[in-house]
Amino acid sequence: MPNVPTVAEGTRLFTPSPEAAERSRMRKFARWVEERHGLSLPTYVDLHRWSVTELETFWEDVARFFDVKLGDYAAVLTSRDMPGCRWFPGAKLNYAETALRRTGWEIAVISHREGGPREVLSWDELRDQVARARAGLRRLGVRCGDRVAAYLPNSAEALVAFLAAASLGATWSSCSPEFGVESVLDRFGQIDPKVLLVVDGYVYGGKRFDRAAEIAAIRSRLPGLSGTVVVPRLGGPLPEGALSWSALLAEPAPLVFDAVPFEHPLWILYSSGTTGLPKPIVQGHGGILLEHLKSLGLHSDLGEGDRFFWFSTTGWMMWNYLVSGLAVGSAIVLFEGNPGHPDLGVLWKMAERERVTYFGTSAPFLLACQKAGLLPKATADLSSVRTIGSTGAPLPVEGFAWVYEAVKEDVLLASVAGGTDVCTAFETSCPWLPVHAGELQCHALGAAVEAFDATGKAVVGELGELVITLPMPSMPLHFLNDPDGKRLRESYFADFPGVWRHGDWIKITPRGGSIIYGRSDSTLNRGGVRMGTSEFYRVVEALPEVSDSLVVDTGSLSDEGKLYLFVVPASPPLTEADRKKIRTELRSRVSPRHVPDEILEIREVPRTLNGKKVEVPIKRVLMGMPRERAVNAGTLANPGAVEDVLRAAPSAS
Repeated sequence: MPNVPTVAEGTRLFTPSPEAAERSRMRKFARWVEERHGLSLPTYVDLHRWSVTELETFWEDVARFFDVKLGDYAAVLTSRDMPGCRWFPGAKLNYAETALRRTGWEIAVISHREGGPREVLSWDELRDQVARARAGLRRLGVRCGDRVAAYLPNSAEALVAFLAAASLGATWSSCSPEFGVESVLDRFGQIDPKVLLVVDGYVYGGKRFDRAAEIAAIRSRLPGLSGTVVVPRLGGPLPEGALSWSALLAEPAPLVFDAVPFEHPLWILYSSGTTGLPKPIVQGHGGILLEHLKSLGLHSDLGEGDRFFWFSTTGWMMWNYLVSGLAVGSAIVLFEGNPGHPDLGVLWKMAERERVTYFGTSAPFLLACQKAGLLPKATADLSSVRTIGSTGAPLPVEGFAWVYEAVKEDVLLASVAGGTDVCTAFETSCPWLPVHAGELQCHALGAAVEAFDATGKAVVGELGELVITLPMPSMPLHFLNDPDGKRLRESYFADFPGVWRHGDWIKITPRGGSIIYGRSDSTLNRGGVRMGTSEFYRVVEALPEVSDSLVVDTGSLSDEGKLYLFVVPASPPLTEADRKKIRTELRSRVSPRHVPDEILEIREVPRTLNGKKVEVPIKRVLMGMPRERAVNAGTLANPGAVEDVLRAAPSAS
C-alpha cells in the first residue's frame, strides 16, 4: 500500500496555477459578466454572491454565454417562491439540439464494454444514428409527450436512443440491466412507457448474465407498450414481436428537433428506492440544459477538445450528467462493465488510452483503490487528466491525500455533492480555487446554499441541515402521479416552508467551502451530540483491521436506542482485540458518546447498485419496520448482505 501521509481536515493540497485559472472558462465567464454589467468580481465569492443576488440575470446570462436560443419569453422567473415558480415561460428549445450542435468527423463518443469491442462515433456519425433512431421511434408510434423507457447499460445505444427520444419531445427514463424485475416495474410501472428498449444480457466481472426471462416479465406487465427494441449483447433470439436495434436504425432520415416549452419533460429520474416506491422525478429540457451547461462548462471547465468520463450506470443520475458533456462540445467516454475487473486498474488504464481530461468516479471507488494499495501513477500515464471528480458519498481526508500521493500531484480533485432530485451538484468545484483536504471547494453558481440549525437559522462553521433558499431551474417540475404536489412538498419543503431541505448534514467553512457529513436521516445522535456517519467511517475504516463498515443508530427523539457498528474485518474473524482497538480509536478521535454499544462482524456491507451504503433501510428494520417495507432488494448490488447484517444484529434476531 502506498505511504499515504496523514493530513488534517482543511489542509491545502493543491492550488491551480495563475495561468490555468486565467485560462479557465469560469474566469472567461466572470470577465464577460463584468464587461456586460459594469461590475468588478475579483473573487469567486464575489461571483457567487452576484449569481444568487441577481438570480434572474445570472440564468439569462448563462443562456446567452452558451448561445442557447430560447426565443421569446415573458420573464426569466415568475417568482422566487418554492415550490411553484416557473422558469422562462414562453421560451422554446430542445435539449438534443444543443447536445448535437457540433458537426464533423472529430470524436464525440468513445464507448468501452467489458468483453466487447471499443466503439467510436464522430459527431456526424452520432447525429446520423440519432436521426435514424428518431425515425425508428416514430415508426413505433412515439410522439411528443410519450414516454420511452430503457433497460440498458451505459452504452452508445442508450445515448443514441435518449437523444432520439429527446429530439421528439418524448420523455426518457432508464434503469440499469442489473436491476431486478420488481425494481424495474416499481419505476416503469408508474410512467406507462410507449416503447421499451432492452439489452438481451450483459457481461460483468467476466460472467455473462442473460436477461431474457427478466425482459419477458417486464414486457408482460407494461400493457401500454407499442414496441420493444432489443440491443444485442449475448446474441440470443429476438423475443416475439420485438424489433432489433439494427432494424430501428435501418432507415436514414433527416435530423430534426421539435421545439418544446422550457419546462417540457426531458426525463424521469427516481429516488433511490431502497424504501417504498421510488419517487418519479420529472425534470425539464430547459432547466437541465442551463444547469448542466453551467456545471460542466464553468465549474468542470469542460469544452471542445476535452474528453469527459464519469463511471456510472444508466440507473444513476451521473449518467444523465455525463451525457450533457456533449452540450459543451466535449467528447464523452462511456464504460459498460465491472470497474474492478480484471483489477481496479482498468479505469485508470482506460483514462490513459483515451487521453481523458476529466476522470469522474465515486468516493467508494477511490477508497477501494486506496484500500487495495493501488498506485495508478505508476501503472498508467495520467498526464492528460486535469480533474478527478468524486461523488456518491463524502470523500474523507484520507481519500484526498491518497489521490495526491498515489494518482497525481497536479490535479484538481473535485469532490462534489448534489443529488438525483436536481441532477446536479450544488456543492462543487471551481478551476481557480485551491483544494483543501475533506472540503468541497464552493457553492455552485446560482445555488443559494445554507446550513440551517434546528430553528432555521443559517450557521457557518457548525453542522446544519443543507438547504437551498432560492429556486434552481433543474429542480423537479413535479412528481408523476402527484397531481396536487403534496408528495413533492412533503419531500423537500415540510421542515422549512419555502426552503428546500435536501437531507444532508453540511458544515460551511468560513472560506466558502463545505464539508458533507452524510444523510441527516441516518444521523448518529448520542446524548444530544449529532454527527454524520462519514465522520465515523473516516476513523473506523482507517484502521488496518477494518475492510469496510456500516454504522446504524436506532435512536429517536424520545429514545436514545442502540448504536451498532457492523464491521467487515480485513482478516476474519474479528477478535476482541480488534473490537477494543476500534472502541479506543472512536473514544479518542470521535467522542466517548459515540463508542458503539455493539461491534458486530459481517461479511459485506449492503450497498445500492450505485455503491451507496444502505444505512436508513437497515435502521428502519432494526427499529421494527417489516423488512419488505423497508428494503427493496432489487435496488441492491448485494441483497444477501442485508440478511448478513440482520442475522448479526441482536434486535433483529
